[in-house]
Amino acid sequence: MKYSAYYVQENDGDFSASIVELELETPDEGFVQIKVLYSSLNYKDALSASGNKGVTKNYPFVPGIDAAGIVTNGNSSQFKEGDEVIVTGFDMGMNTPGGFGEYINVPAKWVIKRPNNLSCLEAMSFGTAGMTAAASVMKVEESSHESDLPVLISGATGGVGSISTMLMSKIGKEVTAITGKSSSVDFLKSIGASNIIMRKEYLETPTKALERPLFSCAIDTVGGDILSKILTQVSQRGVIACCGNVAGIEIKTTVFPFILRGISLCGIDSAESSIDFKQTIWNKLADEWKLDLSSMVKVVSKDNLKPEIDFILKGNQRGRVVLKHGE
Repeated sequence: MKYSAYYVQENDGDFSASIVELELETPDEGFVQIKVLYSSLNYKDALSASGNKGVTKNYPFVPGIDAAGIVTNGNSSQFKEGDEVIVTGFDMGMNTPGGFGEYINVPAKWVIKRPNNLSCLEAMSFGTAGMTAAASVMKVEESSHESDLPVLISGATGGVGSISTMLMSKIGKEVTAITGKSSSVDFLKSIGASNIIMRKEYLETPTKALERPLFSCAIDTVGGDILSKILTQVSQRGVIACCGNVAGIEIKTTVFPFILRGISLCGIDSAESSIDFKQTIWNKLADEWKLDLSSMVKVVSKDNLKPEIDFILKGNQRGRVVLKHGE
């Protein structure tokens, strides 16, 4: 049996993608075969699809770090044919063929049964971006103290940033959002941001070792100079959840935010989180943290995926892009 996939190939250092037919293999013992109904587009997917070998070492390859669908061959005691399931992260879409193909074979220990109150489309509207956002909100919520200052969210129009903004607003927090797009102000207000700061203006003023506290805590999705500045502006015992590097992998800081204000800088790695933690997150997203993302989700086919990949690599993504397989 053959299946259709978005297939990235390398030729003398150049990378190109096409829709091809691949042979479907029988899953190994302990693996689950899943017919993928939906996947989603994340920044890591765009890197893999463009030939970034820091993400995917060997090509040709099928990207896609997220998948939601139906078990077609449960070569495992945990799942049976017909179960609707979700897979996010681990090695899928990095070096294990991923959700941009109509079928995947993955270890059963990577798979979660879909919560009843969350459809496959809704699950992939969240995807790894939603997982990361929810993990960031959870970290900030469990670690931070009470404060009247707002929460700061950088990269707020992207997948992680926009869902973080919505979740923080849903649980009653005042949100200040940083964006580089003046055209997105109305969008950010519509999803719960009370205050908008333009990225260029935010970075224009020189950064001191410590500045006046402006924010109770922060979720930083971009890294680089923005994270460096956020560290100086979070209040006493505040928490910063760090979950992205699109603006740079290096930060400039002193020990002052840590030893004078007791600030905690916490890394969020949702891809390698335990399956139990992922199940907890998905249960929350299906229940008390459930969001209506329909207005900010664009559903595309494999044929229309390449322009969306280019768009996210240029930093122009707003909201979420979901890949739908089949008709």
